[in-house]
Amino acid sequence: MASWLGGLGSGLGQSLGQVGGSLSSLTGHISSFTKDILLEGAEEVGDAATELHVSNSRLRETESINAALKLENERLKKLCSDLEEKHEAAELQIKQLSIEYRNQLQQKEVEISHLKARQNALQEQLQKVQTAAQSARLGAGVLPPATTSASYVPVVRHSSGFEGDVMDFGDVIWSQQEINRLSNEVSRLESEVDHWKQIALSSKVQGTNDAEQSEICKLQNVVKELKQNLSREIDEHQHELSVLQDAHRQKLVDISRRHREELSEYEERIEELENQLQQGGVNADAMNDSKISEQKKNAQSLEGEKVEELQVVKDLEDEIRKLNLKLSSAKEENKTLLKEQELAKVEKMLVTQEYEKLKSEFSMLQSSVAEQDPLLKEKEKNLQSKTSLPEDVVRLQQALLEAENKIARLSSLNQGRLEKELTSAQHKNENVPPVCTEDQNSELSQLRHDLEMKEHELNESIAERETLIAELEELDKQNQEATQHMITLKEQLSKQHTETDGLIKQLKFDIDVERKKVSELEIEKMEAIKELDIQKEKLSQCSYALNDLHISKQQLQENIKDIQEQLRKAQDFNLHHKKEIRELQQRLKEKEEELSSSRLTEKNNHESKYSCQDLILEEREVEIAELQNDISQNKQINEQLEKSLSDLRTENGKLIAAIEELKQELSDVISEKNKVYLEKDTVVEALKMEKRQLESELNQTEKRLLEQAYKYEQTIEELSNARSMDTTALQLEHERLVKLNQEKDFKIDELKRSVEQMEIDHQETKEMLTNSLGGQKQLTELIKEKEVFIEKFKNQALQVKQELEEHMKVSKRQDVLKQNLEEKDRSLAVMKEENNHLKEEIERLKDQQSRSTPVVEPKTLDIIIELESEVTQLKVIKNNLEEEIEVLKKTIKDQNQTTVQLQQSLQEQRKEIDESRFQCEQMNVTHERLSLEKDEEIKNLQKTIEQIKTQLHEERQIIQTDSSDLFQETKVQGLNRENGNEKHDLSKAEIKRLVKGIKEREMEIKLLNEKNVSLSQQIDQLSKDEVGKLTRIIQEKDLEIQALNARVSSTSYRQDVLCLQQQLQAYVIEREQVLAVLSEKTRENSQLKTEYRNIMDMVAAKEAALVRLQEENQKLSNRSENSSQDMSRETIQNLSRIIREKDIEIDALSQKCQTLLTVLQTSSTGTDNGSGGVNSNQFEELLQERDKLKQQVKKMEEWKQQVITTVQNMQHESAHLQEELQKLQAQISVESDSNSKLQVDYNGLIQSYEQNEKKLESFSQELAQVQHSIGQLHNTKDLLLSKLDLVTPSLATASPVSQLSGIQYNAPEILSDESKILQKELEQLKKKLQESDSTIRTLQENNQRLSDSVATASEIERKNQEGTESELRQIKEKHDILQKLLREKDILIKSKSDQLLSVSENLSNKENENEVLKQAVTNLKERNLILEMDIQRLKEENENIVAGCREKETEFRALQETNMQFSMMLKEKEFESHSMKEKALAFEKLLKEKEQGKTGELNQLLNEVRSMQEKAVTFQQERDQVMVALKQKQMESSAQQSEIQHLREKEQRLNQELERLRNHLLEMEDSYTREALAAEDREVKLRKKVLILEEKLVSSSTAVENASHQASLQVESLQEQLNLVTKQRDETVLQLTISQDQVKQYALSLANLQMVLEQFQQEEKAMYSAELEKHQKQATEWRKKAETLEERVASLQENLEDANAALDAASRLTEQLDIKEEQIEELKKEGEIRREMLEDVQNKLMNLMNSTEGKVDKVLMRNLFVGHFHTPKNKRPEVLRLMGSILGIKKEELDQLLSEDQRGVTRWVTGWLGGGAGSKSVPNTPLRPTHQNIFNSSFSELFVKFLETESRPSLPPPKLSVHDMTPLGAAGTGKTSSTPSNSQMQDSAVLGTSRRPDTNPFLAPRSAAVPLITPASSSGHLLMKPISDALPTFTPLPVSPDASAGAVLKDLLKQ
Repeated sequence: MASWLGGLGSGLGQSLGQVGGSLSSLTGHISSFTKDILLEGAEEVGDAATELHVSNSRLRETESINAALKLENERLKKLCSDLEEKHEAAELQIKQLSIEYRNQLQQKEVEISHLKARQNALQEQLQKVQTAAQSARLGAGVLPPATTSASYVPVVRHSSGFEGDVMDFGDVIWSQQEINRLSNEVSRLESEVDHWKQIALSSKVQGTNDAEQSEICKLQNVVKELKQNLSREIDEHQHELSVLQDAHRQKLVDISRRHREELSEYEERIEELENQLQQGGVNADAMNDSKISEQKKNAQSLEGEKVEELQVVKDLEDEIRKLNLKLSSAKEENKTLLKEQELAKVEKMLVTQEYEKLKSEFSMLQSSVAEQDPLLKEKEKNLQSKTSLPEDVVRLQQALLEAENKIARLSSLNQGRLEKELTSAQHKNENVPPVCTEDQNSELSQLRHDLEMKEHELNESIAERETLIAELEELDKQNQEATQHMITLKEQLSKQHTETDGLIKQLKFDIDVERKKVSELEIEKMEAIKELDIQKEKLSQCSYALNDLHISKQQLQENIKDIQEQLRKAQDFNLHHKKEIRELQQRLKEKEEELSSSRLTEKNNHESKYSCQDLILEEREVEIAELQNDISQNKQINEQLEKSLSDLRTENGKLIAAIEELKQELSDVISEKNKVYLEKDTVVEALKMEKRQLESELNQTEKRLLEQAYKYEQTIEELSNARSMDTTALQLEHERLVKLNQEKDFKIDELKRSVEQMEIDHQETKEMLTNSLGGQKQLTELIKEKEVFIEKFKNQALQVKQELEEHMKVSKRQDVLKQNLEEKDRSLAVMKEENNHLKEEIERLKDQQSRSTPVVEPKTLDIIIELESEVTQLKVIKNNLEEEIEVLKKTIKDQNQTTVQLQQSLQEQRKEIDESRFQCEQMNVTHERLSLEKDEEIKNLQKTIEQIKTQLHEERQIIQTDSSDLFQETKVQGLNRENGNEKHDLSKAEIKRLVKGIKEREMEIKLLNEKNVSLSQQIDQLSKDEVGKLTRIIQEKDLEIQALNARVSSTSYRQDVLCLQQQLQAYVIEREQVLAVLSEKTRENSQLKTEYRNIMDMVAAKEAALVRLQEENQKLSNRSENSSQDMSRETIQNLSRIIREKDIEIDALSQKCQTLLTVLQTSSTGTDNGSGGVNSNQFEELLQERDKLKQQVKKMEEWKQQVITTVQNMQHESAHLQEELQKLQAQISVESDSNSKLQVDYNGLIQSYEQNEKKLESFSQELAQVQHSIGQLHNTKDLLLSKLDLVTPSLATASPVSQLSGIQYNAPEILSDESKILQKELEQLKKKLQESDSTIRTLQENNQRLSDSVATASEIERKNQEGTESELRQIKEKHDILQKLLREKDILIKSKSDQLLSVSENLSNKENENEVLKQAVTNLKERNLILEMDIQRLKEENENIVAGCREKETEFRALQETNMQFSMMLKEKEFESHSMKEKALAFEKLLKEKEQGKTGELNQLLNEVRSMQEKAVTFQQERDQVMVALKQKQMESSAQQSEIQHLREKEQRLNQELERLRNHLLEMEDSYTREALAAEDREVKLRKKVLILEEKLVSSSTAVENASHQASLQVESLQEQLNLVTKQRDETVLQLTISQDQVKQYALSLANLQMVLEQFQQEEKAMYSAELEKHQKQATEWRKKAETLEERVASLQENLEDANAALDAASRLTEQLDIKEEQIEELKKEGEIRREMLEDVQNKLMNLMNSTEGKVDKVLMRNLFVGHFHTPKNKRPEVLRLMGSILGIKKEELDQLLSEDQRGVTRWVTGWLGGGAGSKSVPNTPLRPTHQNIFNSSFSELFVKFLETESRPSLPPPKLSVHDMTPLGAAGTGKTSSTPSNSQMQDSAVLGTSRRPDTNPFLAPRSAAVPLITPASSSGHLLMKPISDALPTFTPLPVSPDASAGAVLKDLLKQ
């Protein structure tokens, strides 16, 4: 019941969680849908085919979302109905629980009446005992002080001493609760049986099932509602479609019209521009011819001037040569400095051996040098072209370049050396052993720091070198300035022909300026030299640092050698330690032999002592010999089993612990021998030895009492016989031998079980390993696949690199050309300036001519001619330059286009690389997960190994340490070492595999890059091919358009048009049909997929259910075993403790009597001591109390025997339960076999599913092909439509009839050809459709087969489940019968057994219903998860597409802007060229007019030119505005096109939705008809089942009648047995008196046992400390291992992050990973349970340690003190000496103390007894708070008051409540198992919260000092109440706060 309620609660929680999850998924669907709608506006689609694709995808998405929402609605409805049912069930459950509680109350009242009767009987017995005690009181004597030492035993004890064969009373209470629970179940089952009978009767009368009819009605209503909704949706969609189609057509017409208008405008524009270009070219040629003739004349006049200027230039050259000489000397110095630099660099390269950073820096330097080289060369060329002066400067630059080249070569050589040295160093480092890594790391860090310093210095030297280069560049600039200065000189010469003297002075001044510059250069050279010196110093410092590095390297090598020597020493130490361990093992063997020999000698001594006794001993010895033979046989079997165990043990460090144990045993043996020699009584010694042997044997027998009950019965009989015999040593030996025989049998059984468990664990580990290996194989296969991909990508990457290099070269060329252009522009500007100067000079000359005489005219004419010739030459140069500029512009345009293409290709490649990276990251994540899971699995396995170790250790403690154990332990150590090595190897192998995987990922990345390159090339080629094709198609279409224009006016044309329109309509209809067929096929595919997924979900759910059943069976079996074992052990221990405590109390009472007598004697005789006398009345009262206590003891002993009987009954029950458990285990094995068969079937299904998936993929490919062909058809249709549109506007333009007659026949022929092609394509499409139909049919057949196979599998599973259920019912019935036998004494069993049957049947039905509901819930969850995953995937894809579109749009806009900028620049340049041409013409006109003397016209022309320029500027602005307007128009047109595409997509979506809904309706109708048929079949089957059930009911009723008859007979037999039991009770009363005599003898032996206890406690402490140390060491080792593994994992993760590989088959791995995660979670749970177990054990250990400290010697000391006061004063010193010897005080000190005044001792004693408020008496009863401290009273008075406080009764506890009654059984067993007991489950079900054990009032912790007064707040149990006021208050036992409720019942029994 409680388990059912718990399941109900968990189901409620799950359903609520699902509701929340479904709501979140709904919101997610809505948000994703809104996003898709918003993003539709951003997408642009070009073709109709792509439109089709997009619309199809959108329709599918909407369909899937709609279906998901419907499924969720249905699921929510189901959940609501389930919750309502559960609510009703919970209410029923609560009612039943209230009934159960009432029944419990009635039972408790009955129990109270029984206890009252028992109390009366005990009181009568007490009175009898009192009378007997009064008669025997006068004859009681005083025991000697030697016996007093055996009075008390420590109260707080956890070790098991003497234990009887008695059961715990808590088990009796638990059994009564079980009776109550089962009776309630019986009543419930009976009510259910009645309910089912009524249902059967009603079904007979009615004939049909009302429930099924109601379900059918509901389904029909749902169908009607769905149909109505569908019809509504269809109408709405049709209306929307019609509206959208109209809008779409209108927009198409508008856009086509606009497009035509724009095209016509552009064509007109182009024609105008071409005309303008042609006119401009003609005018320019005419003007150039006239200008050339004028410029030739100017050139001739200028040549004359050049000759004169050359002489001045020669003088300047001489001065420049002198400067050059100085420069050359400076150059030589530079060379020397460079050589020194090279040497310094060589030294530096040696420093940077361990660094590769300098490589990158050198490459940067080389690239900068390479960039500077072409620039310098270009400068040299320019200088040479301009002037012939700075040739020497050029030479110097060449020398500089050569020096730089040399530097570059040296750097490359140094790099090569560096790399070689690095590789050699790496090899050396690899050879160095891994032990030295830590020292090397520290030294390497120091070296790195030093190297960083050196690198910094190097960087500084490089910076200085760069400054030198900059200075050289400044020299170059100064040279250029000199050249420019020379040009200015030239200009001055041309100007100042008349003023030559002034020019010479200016030249001299210039020379002085140059001299100053030279001096400045020399100063700069000096500075450079100083900087070089500084560099030299730095280089020397670097060399010193190098030497230091070498020294440090040598030191490192020496350190490595030292570490190697240390390693060798460590290995030697290891060998030495191993030798020592072997020696210790040998010593152990020797010690054990000595022990065995010592034991033999002791046994021989005992035999010699007993030889003098009666002949009875000889007979007993014969029996002992027989028993010893049996024991030896058992020992042999035991040894064989222990050998088998030793193979499985995994413990390493037990040798040391064994040595310590042996040492302790030796020390104990020596101490025992000493004590034997000290004590004179041989009889007492013999009793001690025998008692010790009995104790050790009893401790071992305790743990195996419950396994074989029938053996216990024999042993009880033998023990009872032995007790009836004499109380001699032979009797004890007989008992010991019997118990030893039992022990050996039980050990054998236990060892067999442990072996079986270990074998099962071994098989499980093997299975785990096989699974992990399979997963690794799959991973390796995936890695191989990815390697292939990576190789392809590598090839692509190489190709991309090559292309990039080519493009870089092209860009460099572009840069060079740009620089050339700039230089040309500059030269143009210079030429213009020269022209202006010449013109000014001409004007001056003309003025001079007008002024001067006619003698000077011929000279001026010559000058003019020369100037004209020069002008013509300049014009020619100018024209050439302009042509070059145009050529360069064209090349720039081409290069820009190429760069744009390259950028596009690069972006595509980047996208591909990003995708590959994303996939790689996903794979990395999966790998990390795998690695973490493997680590967790390893940790879990390690934990399980540790747990097995602890279990083995416990077993090892139980078994005696024989000589054979040592040999086995050595074997175990070897095995453990091997296991450890294997684990280490496994972990290493896993790490190596991971490293290999990382390397393979890196290879894959390279391959992916290569693939990218090849793909980009293919894309470029495709784009080029497509452009070519498009151009061809456009040309063909233009020709067709011309033809159509030609034959517009013909009459036959209209007929052709009509024919074409008809054909078009026919094609459109066919296309729609094809699309409809395609959509149907796609829907069928999707439906088949969904059906298959549902089937797979069902299969998975059934498997999960099977697994759960198996786990529950295992848990039940484990529970039954554990509970039976634990209960038996705990009951025996508790009963043994109770017996011991009773014995102790009897001794205490007897000693109290003796002390009272001694006090009376001392008071009568020794009144002179100052102690007051005792009244006779007080003495009589004390005697009466003693008599009462004796009576109570007798009653308690009777109660003890009753408990023993109950224990025997429980043992019988446990035997039966064990047999049933074995049967259950056999059934579980059968079920596991069936499960394995089902798994095989499931694997086959999975394979078939994979094949179907492959087929589906092939079909999808075929579908894509079909869609592509449809797209082509669509394109052809669009082309035809465009032709028709073009034809219609050109009807007005008519052409002559003669031309038409020739062309009439061409167009129809073309059209007929096209129609033929289209027909062929349609035929091909139809064929493809037929093929796809056939494939879909085959798929459907396959699906049907799959569904049939799944149905058969489910039927088999159902049969298996029915079989198991029937077996379970049989077992339950057997269990009920057993419970009837167990509780034969109770009268209520008759009625409640019938109820049990009905309740069990109801429970089974409810459980089945629960399982069905759980399966449904799990299926729904799985479906939800799949849908959510699909939705997330679609969202991600949409987001990626949108982002790509946005990026493309931004790129397109940027390109448009750049294009516009380029076009603007071009136009500006053209405008400038036109303006230049116009200026040149104006100048020519001006020159002509000046020759003719027309100055006025020149001004007019200039004004005209200005006006023209202004007009040109205005035209340019207008043109820019027009271009901007055009751009805006284009953007608007593109936006409208995108809107049109979206409308088309919506159209297609709505069409497809309509078709889908129609198909769905048809399918739904078919499915409903099938379901109706299936429902009818079910009705027939259910009716048959009802008939069978009725027959079974009849048979069961007869069986019930028989059972009731048998029960009546059993009641009669029980009454007879009761009479027998009463007789037995009378006999046991007689036996009590005998047992009392035995108790007195046992009291003597208890003193001996105390010594044994001390030894045991010491041994336990040593054992526990050793175990704790071992566990701590193991924990530290595992932590270290975990840390190392974590470090490895971190490094592996870093490597994995670097590796970016794309893995496609990750989806298959994820399923396996989920399975692994589930297994790991289960293992984690087990691990947590084990951890809790460990913590409990540790807490218990700590409690033991705390409790056993300082509690051993208290009783001895108390006895000695009491004895001291009993003895006469003459003998008291002897007692004090005895005490001193025990306390370890020397004889001399004792003599001194005794010789002093005795007042010191008495004062101390009185102070110690009376001084402390909390004086500790033997029964630890504390003082009341009212009690005052008495300092000066005598010992007798104190003792009397102490007895008064003892005899006061404790307050009665309050009554018991219902809540406190229920948790009695809440503890279950003593073990901290995870399975709660029945009562616990009930509590949790009722209250909703798990009750903590602290809330139980019985579990309140009490110390030894707390009084036995229960507080008023806490509620006590009936058993806690006192039997009478006269009963004694027992000594309280401390209870740990974390004890279970089972411990509480034991507590009750103790008190």
